Amino acid sequence: MAESFGADAQRYDQARPGYPDALVARIVAGSPGPDVLDVGCGTGIAARQFQAAGCSVLGVEPDARMADFARARGLQVEVAAFEAWQSAGRTFDAVIAAQSWHWVDPVAGAVKAARVLRPGGRLAIFGHVYEPPAEVAEPFAAAYRRAAPDSPLNSQPARRPLDLYQAAYAKFADKIRETEQFNDPEQWRFDWEQSYTRDQWLDLLPTTGGLTQLRPDQLAEILDAVGGAIDSLGGRFTMNYTTLAATAVRATTS
Repeated sequence: MAESFGADAQRYDQARPGYPDALVARIVAGSPGPDVLDVGCGTGIAARQFQAAGCSVLGVEPDARMADFARARGLQVEVAAFEAWQSAGRTFDAVIAAQSWHWVDPVAGAVKAARVLRPGGRLAIFGHVYEPPAEVAEPFAAAYRRAAPDSPLNSQPARRPLDLYQAAYAKFADKIRETEQFNDPEQWRFDWEQSYTRDQWLDLLPTTGGLTQLRPDQLAEILDAVGGAIDSLGGRFTMNYTTLAATAVRATTS
């Protein structure tokens, strides 16, 4: 599934939200310099925010289609899975992974990040948790069960508890700690909201993991149900987002 997102890279880039400016600023301020490695950079959504903050960013991305799109937007990208990527002796002040670390082996990834970070450099793993209102989430879940009855995602609740994601980021922190290459990891949280029109949300949904591999008729059934639900709310709703991060500084000695 990791390489299914590149099927429509332009839609992905236009529809997916960026990251809180406060998160970017905190990572930049806590890093010893401006050189950033972006693991699983996708189309470069996070990378461009770090560039705007004054950083020099190199992306590593396994999907050539996503990498091509990011390059067209001014990002230097090398195509590889992070575990197989060759640093060729290059080191960085920060290694970031925006919504991508769950595709990386958490132990091998943390060890490799330590290897390419300069002493005092920061590893920052972060991503969004979003919770649509029940009036949108429940029709989506019901339509998904009808359209894709064999999907393993059908076992998930319509609204996923934030504490499950917080536990996942705590596990990321534990794996970082196990390397013994970093200072004690920290967990950060940023809460924010974003308003969506019907069309904006229906543009974003096909870029999410559960929908990227569906047949066109399955996708159409789900989008029709969700569109009707948003229409019943007046054509617009507010999404609650939480951006979680597990972050640690590479120890200056090992």
